[in-house]
Amino acid sequence: MPSLVHYCGFRKHLVINFRSLWRVMIWTVLALSGAASAQNNPVFVLNSLDGNVSVIDPVSWVETERIPTGKEPHHLYLTPDEKSVIVANALSDSLTFIDPRTAKIQRVVTGILDPYQLRFSPDMKWFVTAANRLNHIDIYRWDGQTPTLAKRIATGKTPSHLWIDPKSATIWSTMQDSDELVAIDLATQTLKSRTPVGAMPADVFGTPDGKSLLIGLTGSDGVEVYDITSGIPKFVKKIPTGKGAHAFRAFGDKKHVLVSNRVANTISQIDYTSFEVVAKFPAPSGPDCMDVSADGKRIMVASRWAKKLTVIDIASRTVVRQVKVGKSPHGVWTLDHAARQ
Repeated sequence: MPSLVHYCGFRKHLVINFRSLWRVMIWTVLALSGAASAQNNPVFVLNSLDGNVSVIDPVSWVETERIPTGKEPHHLYLTPDEKSVIVANALSDSLTFIDPRTAKIQRVVTGILDPYQLRFSPDMKWFVTAANRLNHIDIYRWDGQTPTLAKRIATGKTPSHLWIDPKSATIWSTMQDSDELVAIDLATQTLKSRTPVGAMPADVFGTPDGKSLLIGLTGSDGVEVYDITSGIPKFVKKIPTGKGAHAFRAFGDKKHVLVSNRVANTISQIDYTSFEVVAKFPAPSGPDCMDVSADGKRIMVASRWAKKLTVIDIASRTVVRQVKVGKSPHGVWTLDHAARQ
């Protein structure tokens, strides 16, 4: 027969086990709720002609507020640490930093001339802006908080979109009104090449291996592919996608990229190992910039001419909802995004 000491020890051990189990249950619930909330961060839609940003709840798909920014904001960009969404206010010569979780304005940086499009170098040393209206590209030193101008480079007519190679060696910029691609050496901060391309080049996307560039031709009906392994772009092929090929977004699987065809009202999915279109999605009313959800189930795209955010189900390739936003919606970003490459 067990002694009283044995019984008390067993009871104490049982109580400790129950307490441990209860702690595990509490932490599990907290972890699960945290994971759920982490997937419910707001979707930001930039309204260029209203000078503000719509904040969309990704559960109810309702616009909850509009954040005033500056005149003619055109692009949004997440800082590499994902602590801020930067809004580029082209006509206000400023940047608005917004918390991507709370949608609260963190700060406004002034004195940034005509920031139309933005890009960080992968090594986190440089922050680059394209001055679409003033015909130059600015290279800023980046300390994680404040950009400091290092060099202003005159580029010619209408620099549009930027890409920086994985080694942080070269800035590539399309020139939408002179139909060119220019290359800037980051080490010397000098313009090193000009390459003629197709009509009205807009967004530019580099493959993760750093070997190829894709250029969306808004004035044409497809995407041009260039081999950049030698440092001098070499034309490879043109991929027919649809009229008004404009903005890229990586699909998140390191194999595919999406391009919005603004005039054709479609989005094409390109396999960048074969450089072929493998899928197409309907995207009404002038599709522009987009984002892909973290779970890879939906595309969120700005319908430029309809003042709406359009949500597309990837599996069924159908539009599942539209959310009314402001005038001329341009950029779309959320913290809950698929991988950018």
